[in-house]
Amino acid sequence: MSAGSPVATDVLIIGAGAAGLMCALTAAQRGRTVVLLDHNNKLAEKIRISGGGRCNFTNLNVKPDNYLSYNPHFCRSALARFTPQHFISLLEKHGIRYHEKTLGQLFCDDGSEAIIDMLRSECDAAGVRWAMPCTVGQITHGEGFSVQTSHGLYRTSSLVVATGGLSIPKIGATPFGYKVAEQFNLPVTKLKPGLVPLSFHPEAWAVYADLSGVSLDAIVGFGKQSFRENLLFTHRGLSGPAILQISSYWEPGQPLSIDLLPDHDLYAIFMEQRTNKMLLANFLTQYLPKRLAEIIATHWSENLPVNQHSSKQLAALADKIKGWQITPSGTLGYGKAEVTCGGVDTRALSSKSMECNDVAGLYFIGEVVDVTGHLGGYNFQWAWASGHAAGLAA
Repeated sequence: MSAGSPVATDVLIIGAGAAGLMCALTAAQRGRTVVLLDHNNKLAEKIRISGGGRCNFTNLNVKPDNYLSYNPHFCRSALARFTPQHFISLLEKHGIRYHEKTLGQLFCDDGSEAIIDMLRSECDAAGVRWAMPCTVGQITHGEGFSVQTSHGLYRTSSLVVATGGLSIPKIGATPFGYKVAEQFNLPVTKLKPGLVPLSFHPEAWAVYADLSGVSLDAIVGFGKQSFRENLLFTHRGLSGPAILQISSYWEPGQPLSIDLLPDHDLYAIFMEQRTNKMLLANFLTQYLPKRLAEIIATHWSENLPVNQHSSKQLAALADKIKGWQITPSGTLGYGKAEVTCGGVDTRALSSKSMECNDVAGLYFIGEVVDVTGHLGGYNFQWAWASGHAAGLAA
């Protein structure tokens, strides 16, 4: 394409990830001409690597409560109009098999590649044009939008930004979408890594570093929010689903509260067993992983027989095991985060169409928007739903 011949299209979408693909196929099926640009030469890398390559593409239990946003009601409209069942119907149309894991999470039997192929073929069938790899330069706005790219100049009346967040930079994450928002004077809320392991100062963690690889069912809480799932000790800190979930809520400098024995009233057990002559570590091993029981017995108490501890000591130990207060030093950052918390402020967008209230024809969808889902397929459902909402409007 020569620089002198602008290409006109009804809808220009920047970012060929989950939200961009859904928006493209939805708009093209309405008869709109659509061009989909991406700086990567590989399509939808985040879909490809998600769920260990099996793509946890949605969750059967999706509801607005599963999302964080400064405006928690913003996601309602899009999620109500494109549900998990709509996406499942698309999979069934293409004969793609899937299975449910715990807590309503749906995974693809044939690997995430099957979902990418499905979205690509839906786009192709609807006439979407591709420009990949393609870098985007200047965007100007007058009558519609002019977008200068490495493929030449595009003109469009509807520009959709679907460029994702800052998480997983090794597959191409950039702050591009936030810069476009800034150019058009749209507020962006505070950004931080979400669904990310938590780290501790090496000295503070030295006692627990040997527990690397130990996991257990726990309740992890911060403020009014708590999650009950697996918790995993690592050499640098804590991970596992319960920690990833709470990390999106956690604020630096604040302690987490962890119940290491959710199904037991440990105080009652200790009071019943006050005369037990078993060493504390051996006693706790009946309820907790052996290495953890040993560390608790030696570092949180004295590893004496249970009957040599006073009721007061046993009560204090029960309280600590049921409500361990521990303050992370930080997170493992965007490199290990599954999502970016924060984004384009939803107050600047229409919840029905994802269009900017003050800039006609400009849309933001997916992770670049200040809507962050819990772990377990919720972020993909937001991508499908927000992409579909913009695709119906653009």
